[in-house]
Amino acid sequence: MKRILVLLAHPLIESSTINRTLVEALSKHEQVTTHNLYQTYPDFQIDTEKEKELLLCHDVIVFVFPIYWYSSPSLLKEWQDCVLEYGFAYGSKGNKLHGKTLLCMTSTGSPLSAYQPDDSQESIMKTLLMPIEKMAQDTGLNYLEPITLYGSRTAVEEGRLAPHVTHCMDKINALLSKE
Repeated sequence: MKRILVLLAHPLIESSTINRTLVEALSKHEQVTTHNLYQTYPDFQIDTEKEKELLLCHDVIVFVFPIYWYSSPSLLKEWQDCVLEYGFAYGSKGNKLHGKTLLCMTSTGSPLSAYQPDDSQESIMKTLLMPIEKMAQDTGLNYLEPITLYGSRTAVEEGRLAPHVTHCMDKINALLSKE
């Protein structure tokens, strides 16, 4: 049976309607483990061995985080720097994550238009997430197309939160049923 690890990296989850609602929905699934990095490591002192064990016993890793100033929250980067060590995640013997899957579920406070330079129809989100995609490649993770909810500040009033959560849950269910 496949298992999914949701790594929540939101420094203000109590005040986040979008990410809190999403993680609450994800955590109801029996094959999903949710792990709140800011709750577990408020001092940024990451237990690398514990984190490696979590990675090893899951098939899919899902990063859930808001985009802050065109980047991920700092604890997610710290987690990557500490946990994805040479010899474990990369290098000649660093194959522990090979064949696992990585999915990012992100949200932005600003609307999509803030992420479309020069009135382009293309979002710069792929560029912003390029370091995570490259990390996935270097560690043997299968990187999936990220799911982003733009304009989270107005998502509830505009009726976009429920469809977003449904879309994310559908993706999780598809990953669990995929052999």
